[in-house]
Amino acid sequence: MDLVVCTVPRSPMRKEASHRTEMVSELLFGEVAEVLERSKDFTQLRGLHDRYEGWCQSSQLTLIENPQTTWHKRLSPDWATIIECNGYPMRVSLGSSLDMIHKGRASIGPYDFFYDGQAWDPSLQKFKPENVQEQAMQFLNTPYLWGGRSVFGIDCSGFVQQVFRFFNRQLPRDAYLQVEKGEVVGFLQEAQCCDLAFFDNEEGRITHVGMLLGPDSIIHSSGKVRIDKIDSMGIINTDTGERTHKLRIIKRLA
Repeated sequence: MDLVVCTVPRSPMRKEASHRTEMVSELLFGEVAEVLERSKDFTQLRGLHDRYEGWCQSSQLTLIENPQTTWHKRLSPDWATIIECNGYPMRVSLGSSLDMIHKGRASIGPYDFFYDGQAWDPSLQKFKPENVQEQAMQFLNTPYLWGGRSVFGIDCSGFVQQVFRFFNRQLPRDAYLQVEKGEVVGFLQEAQCCDLAFFDNEEGRITHVGMLLGPDSIIHSSGKVRIDKIDSMGIINTDTGERTHKLRIIKRLA
């Protein structure tokens, strides 16, 4: 099994092997994926972190020789972390994997990386409301991007996936898969910070997710990562007063 690592800040993962097709997700710097198929300019892969499949541009990936390297032991802790790549600065997003850079330096294919700063170890973090909320707040005002998973652009399910990742809680990539996790919270009044709220469309399909800050507020990615009001019917845009999403169910993953 061939494994590749993302060697750019973010590599768009597309539905098909073409720049013209839908971006379904992203690989962030340092994340490892299993190679499924190759075309002229793209590689079909399956990310080891969430098993999501898609096509990434081959030039943004590098074959790795150590298949036992894990993906989530050390994460970049800052909104944008500067890593040297062949002597030049490269800014990677909050939550990128630093596993490939051991003792400050790493040589991966044609690239020499250097980073001697701090790293975040998810296995050492306590999943406490105040800690999780602090991490979530770092994404505030990040623009919404379909398929995005970084502070440079993120979608609703990518947002909660990334926040929970900082506390060693692994979530699937899409909201309709995330809703299968955890225990049901019966009433909004019983909701706690870190509970996930899911919203459906007219056909009953789960199409949106956000993280509750309490029984009356939610942080989510809609237009941008923002804090809005919520009641038993759904989300109310704080700026416009418009009702934007219909509440379906609340789940607790702690």
